[in-house]
Amino acid sequence: MNSEKETFQSKNDISKSLYYRFSQFVGFLLGARFFVAALLTFALYVSTFFLFNQDESFRNFVFDFKVHGIIFCTVLTILAGGIINQFYDLEKDHVVKPFRTRIQSFIKQKYFLYAYLGLSFISLGVAWLISHNVFIFFVVYQFFMWLYSHKLSRVLIVNNLTFVSLTLYPFFGMMVYYETFSKKVFLMAVFLFLILLCIDIVKDTLTKSVDKAFGYTTIPNYFKTKNTKIILTALLIITMIVSMKIITRTGVSGFMAYYFAGGLFVMIFCVYLLFNSSRKSNFLTLNILRIWVFIGIIAMLLNGIESKF
Repeated sequence: MNSEKETFQSKNDISKSLYYRFSQFVGFLLGARFFVAALLTFALYVSTFFLFNQDESFRNFVFDFKVHGIIFCTVLTILAGGIINQFYDLEKDHVVKPFRTRIQSFIKQKYFLYAYLGLSFISLGVAWLISHNVFIFFVVYQFFMWLYSHKLSRVLIVNNLTFVSLTLYPFFGMMVYYETFSKKVFLMAVFLFLILLCIDIVKDTLTKSVDKAFGYTTIPNYFKTKNTKIILTALLIITMIVSMKIITRTGVSGFMAYYFAGGLFVMIFCVYLLFNSSRKSNFLTLNILRIWVFIGIIAMLLNGIESKF
């Protein structure tokens, strides 16, 4: 009888241990924003090969280890940035994201900091092996990632502009690497910048009171609801104008042409939702814009496959 109890207790201890380890693993993935990093990696590969890389064959691209090294450093930097951001936003996240912070609580904060330092040093080490210019590029990237989390995320307007700029920074690096400077690429970059800016501002409307309580000066809690709607509407209208410029002036075709044309209706629908003063409509607007960015990546992939293969 005692033997059976001991066996049962042993199995129970093992299951608890596995649950604890699994919770630690999931907590680390959430803390490092792993899924965001995965999406950005996919977007980087798609945009690099199908937009910035105009002449190189697929075979040469696959064996261009310098490009893979740069993207690898980018992924590590994004993971490190996610960790340091959650470290500084921990109190706010307890209110805004209680489930995620509960999962993350299985890992002590000091281990997140160790992971941050480890990822940062590995990224810089690989960057140094690639070239000194790439090393400087990532030193600047990591510095502003830390500065944003430590200070800039609390500064009005600067917080939104810095967040979007840091999101697009790796794409800018690839554009410089391939020396792909054209009107088409510039307008697409402006389009993406505006959409990401709208996403960040709409996201701030959902955490308005919490941001104010924890000292984050955002557009919604400084300019109030009515003026925030006007700002977002103006940004969406400018985004529509940029979309029309891309369609009519850059010769974009195929799936990308359908994407930018369809985007006009998406933006109009988002404007309609913004003037429905409810948290649900803001949440819907946020997710529509996020999905539209993802659809843009898929459209670029399909358009590139159609043209290159």
